[in-house]
Amino acid sequence: MMLKLTGWSFFFFMALSIHAQDIAILHYKGGGDWYSNPTALPNLITFCNQNINTKINAKPKTVKPESVDIFQYPYIHMTGHGNVFFTDVDVENLRNYLLSGGFLHIDDNYGMEPYVRKELVKIFPDKELIELPVTHPIFSSKYEFPNGLPKIHEHDGKRPEALGIIHENRLVLLFTFESDLGDGWENPEVHNDPEEVRVKALKMGANIIKYAFEN
Repeated sequence: MMLKLTGWSFFFFMALSIHAQDIAILHYKGGGDWYSNPTALPNLITFCNQNINTKINAKPKTVKPESVDIFQYPYIHMTGHGNVFFTDVDVENLRNYLLSGGFLHIDDNYGMEPYVRKELVKIFPDKELIELPVTHPIFSSKYEFPNGLPKIHEHDGKRPEALGIIHENRLVLLFTFESDLGDGWENPEVHNDPEEVRVKALKMGANIIKYAFEN
């Protein structure tokens, strides 16, 4: 991961040198169930450690958006079904984190989208969520997804979208919408997904982790 070693970036670099193999779940405000899909990240971690040579600690951490602790993690995951709210302190901290080399993956577990869009404008008022082309390296960092983001759960039957915010040619934030990767990462008995669907979700998740760790 290439970082600008000034200000927050220097702190971020020093933190990553110690904690590069930890990832975290974002405990956000607003009443949304940030804690949903409890088996998802542990299963993704296991898959990554077995298949893309990571050594991520088995249990993901939990971090709040206003905490300086976010700078310890190269990848932060955010999910849920409902409302999201960022305070001014959250916004400033998240912006510094992302511009310093951090990566936030928001996986809509169904129902987050209108709230997420509103709150992301606070963080990046001068940037837009754009749909990533299928040629983006996140779709081929380890496993090939020539058609882009896979569809894991139907929900409204809409096509899956991988939306992102780019800063200086680096994807700093990924919003996966109408896909629900996290449901595919969960234990098989939770959603009774076919094994091929779960593997597809885990492979896409591994691509995201690999991109976040290396860019």
